[in-house]
Amino acid sequence: MGHVLIVDDDELIGHQLSRTVEQMGCTPFWVQTLAHGEREVLRGVYDVVLLDVSLPDGNGLEALPRWVGLPAAPEVVIITSAEGGRAAEQAITSGAWDYIRKPVDLAELRLTVLRALTYKASKTARRSSAAFGRDAIIGSSPRLLACIERAAEAASGDAAVLLLGATGTGKELFARAIHDNSARAKGPFVTVDCAALPPTLVESTLFGHARGAFTGAQEPREGLVAQADGGTLFLDEVGDLPIDVQRLFLRVLQERRFLPVGADLERRSDFRLIAATNQDMDALVSAGRFRADVLFRIQGFVLALPPLTEREGDIEDLAVHWCAEFCRRAGVDVKGLSRAFIACLSAYHWPGNVRELVQTMERAVSAAYDAPQLRPQHLPRPLRAAVAGRTHGAEPENGRHQGAERSALPLFAEFRREIVSRGEKDYLRMLVDEAQGSLERALGLSGLSKTRLYELLRAHGLRLRP
Repeated sequence: MGHVLIVDDDELIGHQLSRTVEQMGCTPFWVQTLAHGEREVLRGVYDVVLLDVSLPDGNGLEALPRWVGLPAAPEVVIITSAEGGRAAEQAITSGAWDYIRKPVDLAELRLTVLRALTYKASKTARRSSAAFGRDAIIGSSPRLLACIERAAEAASGDAAVLLLGATGTGKELFARAIHDNSARAKGPFVTVDCAALPPTLVESTLFGHARGAFTGAQEPREGLVAQADGGTLFLDEVGDLPIDVQRLFLRVLQERRFLPVGADLERRSDFRLIAATNQDMDALVSAGRFRADVLFRIQGFVLALPPLTEREGDIEDLAVHWCAEFCRRAGVDVKGLSRAFIACLSAYHWPGNVRELVQTMERAVSAAYDAPQLRPQHLPRPLRAAVAGRTHGAEPENGRHQGAERSALPLFAEFRREIVSRGEKDYLRMLVDEAQGSLERALGLSGLSKTRLYELLRAHGLRLRP
């Protein structure tokens, strides 16, 4: 029926939980330390984890965010003491499916595990039944893939979505991807920059106005809420929405009805709401700067995006993608990326996240001019200064290992990478011409998978054309 991992150092409880899980028709596996539990979770074979809070080598709550953020994340049920009210609250906030208090009630345990298994099965079925298009979201790190899975879940419904994350983490990209993969994909995607709403025209901008509503209103105007009818209304930087506008917006969220400024009749707009912020919304509510009732209605589905430094491996993927894109825009051959260049990017802390990396790649491609390969000297000086001394193991900026003789001959790895890149591009050009716009023909001729073909075409600035 399912695989259940039990992480508890108490032998009596471990045996008891294993026996109960087995009686349910599931396959239990019991470990007694957090480290052993982590190794098992990383195997990706478990549907449910029963996780004790107090373990000999750590606190189970500390591992919880890592485990629920994995691509094949299990549903985690926290086991806590009767006095652990704070732990239970923290567990749910961190993504646990549920919690059970000690001493464990076996009937409650069976019901909780059964519900978690059912939810896990339905979630897996939803993911396998429909591919989530995310061409603009680059990367394959575990943290990013977990976010994509959550976005796919959000796209399958119509509940309001709240995207959390620092500046530059890709909140608008995820908002558009959710819209494009939803039932409203053919409808409009209307963006409201809440931080830039003109103070004197906020209501008119959002809800529109009737003719003569105020000085200068010579013609009626449709607001952004009306424009989103049948599609998605994206409230960017929602934490900056003025408090007096929040009061008006509350009814719009409840009933999808609004009154244009100066109008006599209400209008209706059937939109799906997605909001995004880089602020702590609970703190804004506590400070009286955001209404709790509005927050309740915009966070039907919450998705927290990780900073770039927590997306292991994605920095290089993003660099390769944007290097190819900016080379294509400049009309030059795709440049290679030296090992030292990648080492510098990986060592940097990226306060501006993906947005800053994209801007950095644009500057690097421009600085490289006709050079066949990007090197650290093509990066902005502040970035190079910030990572100085933290790129051990990479070749120095002249592209040679210490002690190597200066020569016009490139390193073999660099030479091979450049030749392969040129060969790939030549092959793909011939493939595009031969396929004549047919994806099926291109796949048949090349033997590539659809995903890999599109990756290569994008990397070299090519596309199938009729």
